[in-house]
Amino acid sequence: MKFIEALKLRSKLLFLFILVIIGLVLVSIMGTINMNAMKKNIDSLYFGSLVPVTELNDILQIYNGDLPNIIYKAKSDDISSSQVSSQINNSIEIIEKKWKSYQGHFKRDEELQYVEYVLLEISSINEYFSKIAILSEKGIALKKISNDILEKKVSHIHTTIKKLIKYEVDIAKYERKKFLYSYNAIVKEVAFILLFIIVGILVISFYVFKSIQNDQTKLEITTKKLKRSNKKLENASYTDSLTSLHNRRYFNFIYDKELKRAKRDNKYITFMMLDIDFFKQYNDTYGHIEGDNALKNVAKVLKNSLKRPSDYVFRLGGEEFGVILSDTDEKNSSLIAQNICEHIRAQEISHKTSKVSEFLTISVGVACCIADESLDEEYLLTRADEMLYKSKESGRDKFLLTTDISKAKTKEVA
Repeated sequence: MKFIEALKLRSKLLFLFILVIIGLVLVSIMGTINMNAMKKNIDSLYFGSLVPVTELNDILQIYNGDLPNIIYKAKSDDISSSQVSSQINNSIEIIEKKWKSYQGHFKRDEELQYVEYVLLEISSINEYFSKIAILSEKGIALKKISNDILEKKVSHIHTTIKKLIKYEVDIAKYERKKFLYSYNAIVKEVAFILLFIIVGILVISFYVFKSIQNDQTKLEITTKKLKRSNKKLENASYTDSLTSLHNRRYFNFIYDKELKRAKRDNKYITFMMLDIDFFKQYNDTYGHIEGDNALKNVAKVLKNSLKRPSDYVFRLGGEEFGVILSDTDEKNSSLIAQNICEHIRAQEISHKTSKVSEFLTISVGVACCIADESLDEEYLLTRADEMLYKSKESGRDKFLLTTDISKAKTKEVA
């Protein structure tokens, strides 16, 4: 019987390996197609789009055409003074926007010096045209503007920008050449790797088929071990079944880890202890089912308010919750605590037996400090618990924060 089962398993494995080989062949074909498509995209990028060159050409077009044409029209009284000023200022604004966009692209160290020079030249000629716009606004005739000076300035900026365009085009050609070299090398490397994998699979499959009977027994033993391991993992669950928050067991693990990290990096660590106000009265009034729903609503607000990967929310037991914040100073910790109180209140969960509000509220105690080696891990929790107690004593539905995690006088923020 075992021989027949082993034979069936061999057949399945053989079929699996054939599928793997077919898959690798298909992957190699698709890879070749995609790499060719990538090559075309690179060509399109360097010789179709060339965004920096396009931006420089747009600037050049304005200097060569738009701005001189405005001056020539102004000199022949074809446009009004207000139009001259407006069109010149608009053209300069477009130039500055295009130049800013061009500067935002990656620049090599050897290019930066000439880019700075071009910027100075652009600023200089823009200042020249701006002065003409000012003269036009004052109603001063522009007929006396020298055509020679205008053409000389336009010619100079044209030559300056053309050099920059040539540099960008040369760089594009160089990058494409480098890409083609890398592309050809990758194609050969991928082909060799695929061939090596296929041969390796065939060799491995031979030895797998040869030792399949022993592997069958080992597989059964491993399956039993996995079942026992899964059982242990289930028993060691870190999730609170009612609220889906982390439970007290996970809090003990995370708190130790986060405190050590904060001490190592000498950064802020914050612990909040939260408690639902008059929750016993709430349960007595509305019943335990509604009490469980209230706990779920509070948990939902906490999860929605604390979404950073470094923020941890726990149900510590009963109506008591805990929050650990990493690298969060007292100002932001206060803001988070206040937001939590407000969001809980905004749920408008009716609590007619509460002595502080017609709706369900919480009290929060917050301990926040920069961690160092002298920080006692238990004392941080104790200080948060003290702040929670004082928050309840001073009226509830609020938070109190301390930043002095020591035996000295406490600084409290409400």
